[in-house]
Amino acid sequence: MDFSIRAANVEDCKDIARMIRELAEYEKVADQVKVTQKDLEQDGFSKNPFFHGIVAEVPEQHRTKEGHTKIGYALYFYSYSSWAGRSVYMEDLYVMPEFRGKGIGKALMSKVAQLGLAAGCNQLNFTVLDWNKSSVDFYLSQGCVDVTDKIGYHCMRCEGEALEHLAQP
Repeated sequence: MDFSIRAANVEDCKDIARMIRELAEYEKVADQVKVTQKDLEQDGFSKNPFFHGIVAEVPEQHRTKEGHTKIGYALYFYSYSSWAGRSVYMEDLYVMPEFRGKGIGKALMSKVAQLGLAAGCNQLNFTVLDWNKSSVDFYLSQGCVDVTDKIGYHCMRCEGEALEHLAQP
């Protein structure tokens, strides 16, 4: 299948927001999506962006029945490991279901890895749902390791009222 991977731009935010909702539906957490197209525009394309993105596009002749040509994306940001140094964190990797199995997800992930290496990063980090066996298998086939099993780390989060409470001196 003919497709291209390129850096996302502010005009892509409408499609990225659509695919974020699709991903959340797939992961059975659609009610948790709070980010809007406007948030993406502001947070990803301002003077000091909080994230970077890439999109996968197909030519017009392969567009979806709804008319979409942007059929996948990855969002990432740079972080720092006190043990390994520079890191890149891939927040999302998504390909619309009808385009899976065609190398698009691999190409998106490969591009994030290339960008991370170009920035001097030593590792690529991300999370995957434990029930998503096809994604876990895909990541393992790419040489990734499950640090929950290997090292015993758990992904933790503090949000909402707990975050507000934690921020109090």
